[in-house]
Amino acid sequence: MPSEQVWSKLQELLDDGLKSIGSAADENALVALQKRFFGKKGEVQAYMQHMKELTPDERPKLGALVNQVRDKLEARFVEAQKHLEEAKMLADLKHRRVDLSLPGRLPMRGAEHPLQKTQREIEDIFLSMGFEIARGPQSEWDYFNFEALNFPEDHPARDMQDTLMLENGSLLRTHTSPVQVRTMLCYEPPIRIIAPGTVYRRDDDVTHSPVFHQIEGLHIEKGLNLTHLRGILQLFAQSLFGKNTKIRLRPSFFPFTEPSVEVDIACIFCGQKGCRLCKQTGWIEILGAGMVDPNVLREGHIDPEVWSGWAFGVGIERVAMLLHGISDIRLFFESDLRFLGQFRR
Repeated sequence: MPSEQVWSKLQELLDDGLKSIGSAADENALVALQKRFFGKKGEVQAYMQHMKELTPDERPKLGALVNQVRDKLEARFVEAQKHLEEAKMLADLKHRRVDLSLPGRLPMRGAEHPLQKTQREIEDIFLSMGFEIARGPQSEWDYFNFEALNFPEDHPARDMQDTLMLENGSLLRTHTSPVQVRTMLCYEPPIRIIAPGTVYRRDDDVTHSPVFHQIEGLHIEKGLNLTHLRGILQLFAQSLFGKNTKIRLRPSFFPFTEPSVEVDIACIFCGQKGCRLCKQTGWIEILGAGMVDPNVLREGHIDPEVWSGWAFGVGIERVAMLLHGISDIRLFFESDLRFLGQFRR
């Protein structure tokens, strides 16, 4: 084929390709045109077979011209493809017309865990009264967990706390009272601390969990007595459950306090009229407390002839269950979003 005919045919191919690609009705038509023009046996590639009919000087010109035709067709192909995609999107939007007056979808928000929220509220109450927060290890030695707190090795009170022992001879603390001993050994009195944290016992039912949380308080100063303790606990109960909340102290026994008391609050559900939750007594037990036993003060290197102190311990789960009317402690640990979502602010 003479070179003039090749140039003419290439121009015709370009014109035909630009027109065909520009008028493609859908993606299927574009795919067919792509195969027709750019395939291995496509019309553009076919012109390279005419190289042998040209002189050595004309062959580079043909190659350059074929490349120009291919580039122009490919540019039109990309343009047509983009146009079809935009048209499809507009048609889809028209079909699924968006109502801009509808309210937007709010992003999902988390909620503070009820135990964390209750712990923070209790901490804030005592921080406002001048207490400081102290912490200690969860893996504890027998000395700090029992012996220094007036639990001799054969003391029957140890049987009241089913302890989880570790292989190295230590244990998972059964209360946060060891923090009180560690604080007394590290700081000179006066001392005024609260010790929040996780504790462990071998219990598991609707009102007990093998993992739970406590906040214990310790105040050591000269001249302290049960009247001071009662005043602090009265203010605590009123701050947490309402300004009209009443408390009462009942004699009890704890190895690390003497005298020891159980602290009850007036039933917040029936107003002391008697109900199922208060067992018809009008009172609900909330925490244990008492004056620090002289033996415990001595273990903390504090002279009980000069200093006196009181301590208390309250279960965070216990308080949270009362505040929110929850009857099963296991709900706190099941990670059920339906339960936890109720506490979203």
